[in-house]
Amino acid sequence: MSADVFHAETEKSIADFIKDLGKAMAMQGFMIHNDDRMEMVHHFGHHGVELAKGFDLHMVQICAPKKSAQSLMENLERAVLLPKYIVVFSKNSTTQVRMLQISKDLVAELVADAEFPEMHEAVCESLISAIKDAL
Repeated sequence: MSADVFHAETEKSIADFIKDLGKAMAMQGFMIHNDDRMEMVHHFGHHGVELAKGFDLHMVQICAPKKSAQSLMENLERAVLLPKYIVVFSKNSTTQVRMLQISKDLVAELVADAEFPEMHEAVCESLISAIKDAL
């Protein structure tokens, strides 16, 4: 039972990577859910929090509405693990990409559902494939 963080980096700008990520996600049946709210500097600023110049963290929420709805109709307990975020930020003049991966064993322990661990793993693999395509 474990969790891990997928790490990747690219020389592309954050904007170019996210644009390419959107295209790659569409090929996998996903969409970027929060196009207008992923830049955390705007989110924090909206709440009166000032951040350092150059703060460029993006929390990209990924969704497959039809698949998610179908999955949730089968078991609402799955909802806790359905939101998927890809974190994108700059570091050392490169664009960094991160995503939390949860093992099948941990998913099985967290959600009592015989089918869900395999489904969850397949979703994570699809997202990682799309990330790699966008790099």
